[in-house]
Amino acid sequence: MLTKSSTELVRQQNSALVLAALRRKGSLSHTEIAAQTGLASATISVITAELERSGIIAKTEQHVQGGRGRPRVLFEPRRGCGYVIVVRISSDVVQYSLADYGGILLDRFEDARSHDLRGTAAFGEVLAAALERLLVRSNISKDEVLAISISSKGLVAGGGARLIWSPVFGREQLDFVELLRPAWRARIMLSNESLLVAHALAVREEERERGFHALAAVSLGHSIGLGLARRGKSGELDVSAPDFGHMLHQASAGLCRCGSYGCIEAAAGFYGILRTAFEVPSDTIPAKFVPLSEVDKIAASARQGNRMGGYAFRQAGLALGNGISRMLSLYEPMPIFVTGPGTRYFDLLEKGLEEGLAHSLQVRLQGMPQIRVVPDEQRLVFDGHLNRALGAIDGDIAAAGHP
Repeated sequence: MLTKSSTELVRQQNSALVLAALRRKGSLSHTEIAAQTGLASATISVITAELERSGIIAKTEQHVQGGRGRPRVLFEPRRGCGYVIVVRISSDVVQYSLADYGGILLDRFEDARSHDLRGTAAFGEVLAAALERLLVRSNISKDEVLAISISSKGLVAGGGARLIWSPVFGREQLDFVELLRPAWRARIMLSNESLLVAHALAVREEERERGFHALAAVSLGHSIGLGLARRGKSGELDVSAPDFGHMLHQASAGLCRCGSYGCIEAAAGFYGILRTAFEVPSDTIPAKFVPLSEVDKIAASARQGNRMGGYAFRQAGLALGNGISRMLSLYEPMPIFVTGPGTRYFDLLEKGLEEGLAHSLQVRLQGMPQIRVVPDEQRLVFDGHLNRALGAIDGDIAAAGHP
């Protein structure tokens, strides 16, 4: 019995390696799969035959140039094997996307988020209706959906799919498994948005260079988020999202949306910048949503020499720099990726950011960390969703032997 269990475990692990290689590299030949996984040729033949028979991967032939010689046989994930639904919840909209098992985006629409909705039940009804609409638009059934991957800013419970706190719903918790069961059999996943960004960036960096070790992704916008991606001692990718935006900066930063005073977000979030620029009392209840056009006006005035506009962005940068310097003191030197809609103001934030970073002994001794601005956060969030959801589906398939 023990031998049989061990053999089955090895089979699952080998199947997972093959699926991960195809997920990472796309179409691969038998020889290329061997190079990527380190598995023996006979093992790969058995696994690919089994996965093809189950409809999980597809085999294609690539004819050599000139038409001579045997065609090159390639394997790739079969796109029609199943589907993933991605739901991104933000301050002003909820975005719904549908992708196939090959990671190809098939459909997407956005609904303005109604601030008049009260309670999780009301949001659950809106969510369920939107998911049904996505199915109808693409003419697929619920049983074909293998995963529903949801993201939001805020605190996500370690297990399950429960949102503990968010700038969108406040202290009202949402358990997405309870909201969607039993109507949906798909795997239901919930992730902090900044974690997805860090995951996507880490995958990109690994594809570019094999020496990837760690990175931090700081998201600037209505909320302030942080994602960390680090390569563990045994080679696994460890991704987390510490509650960076609600770390204490200084009490004078004012009232935060979380109800505390002095958070990094209270100074560096869009509502914090607006409050500082217009010298609004620090105990003023933060705006739930600040249109980008309003922050653009403050930025334009700052670039034209307006003192309070420039001061607001400098204070925001200082709060960010102080927070990042504390994070680096707890971990190790790593590149910092700045993402989100706030990247359009990076020229105004940069001096304050560097000033805040310089408060760290580590930075003073070893120099400023490499800082890269990556504006397309939406794409990173989507890629992070697919990386995690499709990876989880692959694991389920390897364990079960079929979708």
